[in-house]
Amino acid sequence: MSSPLFSFFAQRRERFLKQLKGVAAIIPATSVVTHHADVKYPFRQNSNFWYLTGFDEPDAVALLLPQHKETRFILFVEPKDPLAEIWHGFRWGCQGALEYFGADLVHPITDFSEYLADYIKGTEGIAFEMGVHPQIEPLVLDAWNQEQHRTTRDSAMKTGIISPRPILDELRMHKDNNEIERMRKAARIAAEAHEVARQFTRPGINERQVQACIEEYFLAAGARGPAYNSIVAGGDNACVLHYTKNNAPLFNGQLLLVDAGCSLNDYYNSDITRTFPINGRFSAEQRSLYDIVLTAQKEAIAHIQPGIFMEEVHNIALRILIEGLIEIGLLKGSIDEIIMQGNYRHLYMHRTSHWLGLDVHDVGSYQCGTDSIKLEPGHILTVEPGIYISDRLPVPKGQPLIENHWKGIGIRIEDDIAVTFSGHEILSVKALKDPIAMEN
Repeated sequence: MSSPLFSFFAQRRERFLKQLKGVAAIIPATSVVTHHADVKYPFRQNSNFWYLTGFDEPDAVALLLPQHKETRFILFVEPKDPLAEIWHGFRWGCQGALEYFGADLVHPITDFSEYLADYIKGTEGIAFEMGVHPQIEPLVLDAWNQEQHRTTRDSAMKTGIISPRPILDELRMHKDNNEIERMRKAARIAAEAHEVARQFTRPGINERQVQACIEEYFLAAGARGPAYNSIVAGGDNACVLHYTKNNAPLFNGQLLLVDAGCSLNDYYNSDITRTFPINGRFSAEQRSLYDIVLTAQKEAIAHIQPGIFMEEVHNIALRILIEGLIEIGLLKGSIDEIIMQGNYRHLYMHRTSHWLGLDVHDVGSYQCGTDSIKLEPGHILTVEPGIYISDRLPVPKGQPLIENHWKGIGIRIEDDIAVTFSGHEILSVKALKDPIAMEN
């Protein structure tokens, strides 16, 4: 009897099985990854495997069989092993997995190659991600080869091996109420951590101390830990988009960019960025750039509702950024001409949004053919415009040279947004961003 806590995993499997039609799916878990020598990284489950099973152990395989009436969900897991558990912790084993995770049958993972060919008999094809699971892939190919040899000449053409990702991506893009509530919690914890870190920050401390402050809060609040490598970037370091050294001293007069989110125990993530003055006061240049980024972000968020194109969120923010940069003399020309020629990319070189969920850069397409995806209720995305002024990229021909008093300023403001039936919800609203708040 499976736990009622896992009923939503069963619902996901049913939706997945329905869309598979006659194709069997083989979804492996992640293996433990070596950090160095005999030291391992902390285990992180494969997001698709977790989404369908809720089973948080390595080296397992989920087999989903829509062509069967009774044994439609089979797990292969590591068996109970007292010695292994002394060293590495509790395992559910076959009986535990059967009782608590809703599987119709559970076998030891060592029996996978023995049973697979029989279980996929009669299937129209296999949904399996090729090139990702080197230990499992040869076994899948061998079993599928056996199935093809069993097929008589007058049988219908088999589908072959396809990727399960298009189906799973579409399912995972549309968050249900339970998922949204989990991501609301992840955003709340991260937003509170950002507030604590901002109050802690002062000239003379190190970026690493701010990182420790924010990540300590994640853990104390019950999160699994950081959702990704936290970015704590003072001054010019903020112009490196994925700066993670986090080891420089913080100086009076600089801005500090903090891009940090947490991951809950069920892997739902937040992703928030705030930028603020280390000494509590913006300079004139910092404030003018901050106001441009904040205006662009607020206006882009205000337009989020079902039916608008994802691309439109980016375009709204981009036009406001360019307009503001023209006004302060860092760009010149018409907005349309600058966009067409890409002459803003030395100051703003990334997109405004990405999907957010079990993965920080979550699954899902941004295009449908040549058109942008339309936002729908249940989508969760970030909105994160920025401006980064440094000598790292050349100034495009015909654009103004950058005066020194602008250089070394990097600003990004990022929130997590859920699309609702009536518009949107800012999940990360507790992380303040008004410039007056940034100076208190």
